[in-house]
Amino acid sequence: MSIDTKSRQGWFSRIAHPGQFMAWTQPLLWPLVGITAVLFVVGLYYAFFNSPEDYQMGETVRIMYVHVPNAWLSQFVYVIMAVSALGTLVWRHPLADVSMKAAAPLGAVFTALALYTGALWGRPTWGTFWEWDGRMTSTLVLLLIYLGIIALWRAFDDQLRAARVIAVFTLVGAVNIPIIKFSVDWWSTLHQPASVFRPDGPTIPPSILIPLFLMFFAFTFLFLVLHLKAMHTEIRRRKAMGLERRAAGALA
Repeated sequence: MSIDTKSRQGWFSRIAHPGQFMAWTQPLLWPLVGITAVLFVVGLYYAFFNSPEDYQMGETVRIMYVHVPNAWLSQFVYVIMAVSALGTLVWRHPLADVSMKAAAPLGAVFTALALYTGALWGRPTWGTFWEWDGRMTSTLVLLLIYLGIIALWRAFDDQLRAARVIAVFTLVGAVNIPIIKFSVDWWSTLHQPASVFRPDGPTIPPSILIPLFLMFFAFTFLFLVLHLKAMHTEIRRRKAMGLERRAAGALA
């Protein structure tokens, strides 16, 4: 076995230990909070004071700076959960189910915000708060999947057993992510085709694209902060429950 392979395995083993993970990530929280705050301040300034109105949508286009990042995170968080599910089932990583459990409520909130801001944006743009088109419907299904996963975590007392069941459920639900992504291309929908990540480049002018990316990174860093903090809380909760069980066993 090469030195590089040993070092990689050693690093993987170190972060698999909850105590080591917390010692490594705890100092990152406040710098991440600072980066998140700066990104939100700059992003909101550009979004509200340094970007133009849309020639068709007017001032309502500014809802995009909240809606699009939340729509992106609704899917990105689920991908994180799907990777964590693989870590639980395949690699048996001790922190994979912690990551999966910590991400689920955050994903549900981002998805709910995407649906809510989409409805606010849709009323003046399309003349309706809701339309059962492919993207809206599949995003609503994603929210229901998130809520189902949260309910499953709460239904089990044995979190290790719950992790295996929920990991399978998460991987099955992952089929909805490409449906959301490609629904605009597959079916007739109110949503416009991709205008940022395109082979021929973005179709959005820089005056709108820059604040959109700033808000995109702001919300993404917000997720990183909240996810790390939620993982730390879950690790402490499990440690406390383990101590309670040992204390109860000693008294029995």
